[in-house]
Amino acid sequence: MNSFLNTKDNLLYFYYMEKNTYNIVILLFLSGLILFTGCDELNPPEEYSSILLIATTPCQGITSISYSGQTYNTVETAYQCWLKENLNVGTRINGSVNPSNNGTIEKYCYNNNEANCATYGGLYDWNEAMAYSTTPRAQGICPVGWHIPTYDEFIILLDAVGHDGNKLKREDQGTGNGVGTNTSGFSALLAGSRNYNGIFDHLGYYTFFWSSTEGYATNVYNLYLWFNDSDVYMANYSKDHGYSIRCLKD
Repeated sequence: MNSFLNTKDNLLYFYYMEKNTYNIVILLFLSGLILFTGCDELNPPEEYSSILLIATTPCQGITSISYSGQTYNTVETAYQCWLKENLNVGTRINGSVNPSNNGTIEKYCYNNNEANCATYGGLYDWNEAMAYSTTPRAQGICPVGWHIPTYDEFIILLDAVGHDGNKLKREDQGTGNGVGTNTSGFSALLAGSRNYNGIFDHLGYYTFFWSSTEGYATNVYNLYLWFNDSDVYMANYSKDHGYSIRCLKD
């Protein structure tokens, strides 16, 4: 069974396809309010060929949260509740230093500049982000009731945007074929990274988000966006890089 979403006349239609017929399953306002449920066969017009998201409004009952002295907004997309900003929690350490399991959350700020953490969020070694757990969906350094997303949870998000990375980027991010449209509300920033050798790299050119799913003993899956195209990747890189964290509601 295949499914897709599209909009018409300020409404959101959810279709599924089975045996070459299309059925309306649910009809929604873009705000997420259910208007009608039913099942009627029809021949879908050509404009119903691409995947769009359901509402990109704050999560129901949780418009924002306060955590470690900062406020984070929420966004609900693909039936998932995400923090809308990159996590920025912990004490900054220099890029040349490796974090340790010492009971203190340690973060990197691009070019060792705290102002970059305020704008783009912190960059975290994977073990540090996971609070030294290796369990998928671990809370890690996220607030209570939230967790580091798994590979499969990222795939749900990517499927919802048709694997179009521009729909995940904030509108002021990217250039040319990679300009963000942010139709998902995810508001990704091209925050760069801290490489395993301690060098900061490519602010404004790419971003990585850690998952909680290991690929190998030393590598972990991560979502990867680039500045000049709409591609989105699930890469598999070494745990000692410093990447961004987005928390997902349990």
